[in-house]
Amino acid sequence: MPEPIDYLFSTPLMSAAFSPEAHVRGMLAFEAALARAEARAGIIPQEAADAIAASCKVEHLDVAALYREAAIAGTPAIPLVRMLTAQVDGDAKRFVHWGATSQDAIDTALMLQMRDGLHLLVDGLLGVCAACATHAGQHRHTLMVGRTLLQQALPITFGLKAARWLALAVRQVRALREHRDRTLVVQLGGAAGTLASLGSNGLRVVELLSAELGLAAPDLPWHTERDRIAGIAGTLGIVAGAMAKIAGDVVLLAQTEVGEASEGDAPGKGGSSAMPQKHNPVDATFAIASARLAVGVVPVILSAMAQEHERAAGGWQSEWAAVPDLFRYTAAAVERVGEAVSSLQVDPARMKANLDLTGGLIMAEALTMALAPRLGRPEAQRIVKVICDDAIKSGVNLHEVALKDAQVRAVLSSEEIDHTLDPNEYLGSTDAFIDRALEAYSEVQSSK
Repeated sequence: MPEPIDYLFSTPLMSAAFSPEAHVRGMLAFEAALARAEARAGIIPQEAADAIAASCKVEHLDVAALYREAAIAGTPAIPLVRMLTAQVDGDAKRFVHWGATSQDAIDTALMLQMRDGLHLLVDGLLGVCAACATHAGQHRHTLMVGRTLLQQALPITFGLKAARWLALAVRQVRALREHRDRTLVVQLGGAAGTLASLGSNGLRVVELLSAELGLAAPDLPWHTERDRIAGIAGTLGIVAGAMAKIAGDVVLLAQTEVGEASEGDAPGKGGSSAMPQKHNPVDATFAIASARLAVGVVPVILSAMAQEHERAAGGWQSEWAAVPDLFRYTAAAVERVGEAVSSLQVDPARMKANLDLTGGLIMAEALTMALAPRLGRPEAQRIVKVICDDAIKSGVNLHEVALKDAQVRAVLSSEEIDHTLDPNEYLGSTDAFIDRALEAYSEVQSSK
C-alpha cells in the first residue's frame, strides 16, 4: 500500500517495487536461490534446499514485525533468517542461510529491486520518447522562437525542440539499459568477504547463485565497495535532471506571456483555489519537484561510498532509505514528464506571433551571414547592428530598414534580402537533426 505522499512523488508500481514487502521478497529469493545453489554444489542436501525454498514466501512472515525487530537487531536480515528458520520443518532448518551473511541477503535483494526499478524507468522513458517523437514529426516545420538566456535568438521549429527532448530521453534509456545489463550483480562474500564458510566451493556457489537469480556474478564480493550502487544512483540523478529540463521548457512555454503550449485539460487539473482563470502546468511542476528530490538524494549515496574496512558503520545502512527514495522520485519525474508531453497542446499561431514580436530582429544573424562573404563578418555585424538600432528606434520592421540601407543594397538585391529574412530559410540542419533523433528512437525501440 503506497504512502499518501507517494501519490505526489512516486508511482504505484515503483512504490510497490521498493516497498518493505518487496525487499523481504528479495531477501527470501536470495535464501531460496542460495539453498538451491548449495544443493547443486553438493554442500547441503537437495531435500533441505527444497524445504527452504518452499518456505521462502513473504506471506508466511510478519513484515511489520520483522522491521520493528530490525531496528533492534541492526539489519532486517537477522529477523528474516530467524523467522524463515522457524518456518522450515525438520533437519532442513539447519541449512538456512548456510555460509552467508546479512549483507549478502540485503544487497542481493536490493539488486533485484533495482532490476525491477530500472525496467520501470525504461518503460516510462520510452513513453516520454514516444510523445516527443510524435511532436517532432508533427511539428517539423512549425516555426517558433529559439531562446538563449530567455531572450529571443533565432527561429527554430517546435519539431526541433521536441527532437532534442527525444534525443535526451533516448540517451537515458540507453544508460539505464547499460546498468541493467552490466551493473546488477549478486552479493555473496560471507562474514568478511572471503567465503571461508564454503571452503573451496565459494566461487562455484556464487556462479550458481547468479544463474538462479538471473544476475551477473561479480569478480569479488563488494560489501564495502559501493561503486555499482553509486553508479546507478548517479545515472538516476542524470535521468531526473533530464526530466527537469523537459518539464522546465514546458513550464516556460505555458507562461501567460508566452502561451505557446499548455498541458492538456482534465477535470480538476491545474486550477487555483483563488483564481478561476488559472490553468497551471501541474505535471511539469511535479516533475521538477520530483527531480529536485531525486538529485538531492544522490549525494547521500555517493557519500556512503566511504565505508570502513569489511563492513560499513552507517554508510551501507543509509542506502536502505536513500536508494528506494531515489527510484521513487525519479519514477515520478519520468511519469509526470510523460503525461505533460503526451497531453501537450501546441499553439502554432501563438508561436508565429511571438516570432514576429520583434519586427524581424530575430533574423539579424541571417542578414549578417548574408553580408559577411563580401564584407567580412566583423563589418557585416557592425552594419547590421546599426540597422537593428534604427529599426528599434523607428519602430519599422527590419526588412524595410534593410531594403533602404545603401550598404546592404550594395551587396544584396531585394530578392536576396527577402530570402535572407525569411525564417523558413534560416533553419540550417534542422531537418537532419530531427531525422537523427527519430532514427535513434527507432533503434532503442527495436532493442531490449
